[in-house]
Amino acid sequence: MRLLRQLRTDLLAGENLEIYTTALLSLVLAVLGVLGMVGGEVLAAATLATLALLAGGMLGSRRQVAKLTAEVRARGKGELSVADFLDKGKADLPRQVHAAQDIRIVGVTLSRTLRDLVDELQRRAAAGAVVKVALLDPAGPTAEEAARRSTIPDRAGMYRNRLRSSIDLLRELVETPGAAGRVEVRFLDFVPAFGLVLLDPHRPGGRIHVDIYSHGSASGDAVFTVLPHRDGEWFPYFEAEFDSIWEHGRPADASDGFATVDPAV
Repeated sequence: MRLLRQLRTDLLAGENLEIYTTALLSLVLAVLGVLGMVGGEVLAAATLATLALLAGGMLGSRRQVAKLTAEVRARGKGELSVADFLDKGKADLPRQVHAAQDIRIVGVTLSRTLRDLVDELQRRAAAGAVVKVALLDPAGPTAEEAARRSTIPDRAGMYRNRLRSSIDLLRELVETPGAAGRVEVRFLDFVPAFGLVLLDPHRPGGRIHVDIYSHGSASGDAVFTVLPHRDGEWFPYFEAEFDSIWEHGRPADASDGFATVDPAV
């Protein structure tokens, strides 16, 4: 039964097809030969075709091994391309948030992040997850600072508009039925150097996404992911960065329209 399950898994994934095909052809040829249903010439031609198929599969495997070997050697020499660890977004983030129990987010306005995640964050908070979000303080001068950093100093209003939209979403998140005391929002009086999304940093499978903020680039921010079992000291480094940012944030309160926020969370 285990062999059949493995066979089904490989076929659905399109893996090891040349091996299964070769085995099937060999079995069919053997049966036909024993039964005398085909002549020697047919068997010889079919055998050669089977060997050619097997050789093709071995060639593909050798190419994969050679490619993997080259990548390992490049890692050892420090010759990896930046494209090997940077991405242009976090396309799989909603699925990752879906199973998280500890969700921590830091950013500038977080307008796109919250728009994409707010429904999932509400479900997670209602299910018992802890959610912490820190973004720019709309009441301070940080919008002007963010605009200068993005080389558009005359468009601070754009950042304020994005903050208003994000704060509206955060108020809805805080007021999610069944999520009382599990969602906390803090405002920053400085522009963070990078964005962070921490998912279950103290649980197996935890990860940290880091956004490298651009200076007005229309192509979006560069993103990389830090994993505890792979990246050694850098995982606690970025977790400590979140803790430092969070410590210096101002808890949202009734004056911000967050009357139900519990700062003790």
